Amino acid sequence: MSSVFRYRKLDNGVKLEDVVEGEGPEAGEGDLVQFNYVCRRANGYFVHSTVNQFSGESKPVTLRLDSQEMIRGLKDVIIGMKAGGKRRALIPPEVGYIEETLQPVPEEFGPRRSLLSHAKEPLVFEVQLLKIL
Repeated sequence: MSSVFRYRKLDNGVKLEDVVEGEGPEAGEGDLVQFNYVCRRANGYFVHSTVNQFSGESKPVTLRLDSQEMIRGLKDVIIGMKAGGKRRALIPPEVGYIEETLQPVPEEFGPRRSLLSHAKEPLVFEVQLLKIL
């Protein structure tokens, strides 16, 4: 698979680049998708990941691509992705965690508190789409 570097800005202020293209059909609004992600602050400081940095073990998230369930910025990043694809995106707070009920958030209290404490700043997400369900 070829790596393509295309950096672009969406209407909602999200900046994203395709790191790996992926294969098959594209994810669309309302689709149920399974993905892994790493979330960092804009300065590179690690916030949360579904992949354990030491063991490499992952706990992928399964969510529907709609703004009721998922932060809008991330939803807009995943739409158009293909299975196996990877994108890196800078998500501004206006389309990030504007509600504490929005996903994805860590199940554990500490990481969740850490993530939500950075809700007012832009966050960098690296997303790998595993599959469209």
